[in-house]
Amino acid sequence: MLLAPSIRNFAKRRSMNIPHTDKKRIVIIGGGFGGISLAKKLKKLNTQVVLIDRHNYHTFQPLLYQVSTSGLEPDSIAYPIRKVLKSLNNFHFRLASVKKIDTKRREIHSDIGALTYDYLVLATGTKTNFFGNADIEKNAMPMKTVPQALNIRSLMLQNFERADDCENEEERKALLSFCIVGAGPTGVELAGAFAELK
Repeated sequence: MLLAPSIRNFAKRRSMNIPHTDKKRIVIIGGGFGGISLAKKLKKLNTQVVLIDRHNYHTFQPLLYQVSTSGLEPDSIAYPIRKVLKSLNNFHFRLASVKKIDTKRREIHSDIGALTYDYLVLATGTKTNFFGNADIEKNAMPMKTVPQALNIRSLMLQNFERADDCENEEERKALLSFCIVGAGPTGVELAGAFAELK
């Protein structure tokens, strides 16, 4: 426990161990669809590409609903970023959380160190929009990441088990009722998968 501050200070001082280059360095923050697609498109340019993400895997979000409903295991939709982009030359991936961007010095600061850039691309994706509804935000379970999908799966399966052992009809009905907010493709697919599983 006493070592944590010194480790944290070390991370602030050190670099990300990216090789020095005379080529222009493009730093992409975010390993989602945008970040991965851009990295692939930069393949033919004579540049150094560094992709930074807080996870070392890319999530295929359109199938998160299948993880939530036990149709797929998480490893079916989460692919290692390094494996996805292994054919790229002069490409580096770093598992890190970006804490600060210094635009004057063209430098990013992360939990594993700092790195300068010539060009910076922010491809950090989106977050769940609750449209100002505090009650939904307080009580809902978003589904944007693998851990969130697994939380939904866990709650759903626990409710099914409790309903199976429940003698009170009203309580059983409540345990088997799920409210899905959002009727886009994901909401509709999730509703159908829940109904099929149920």
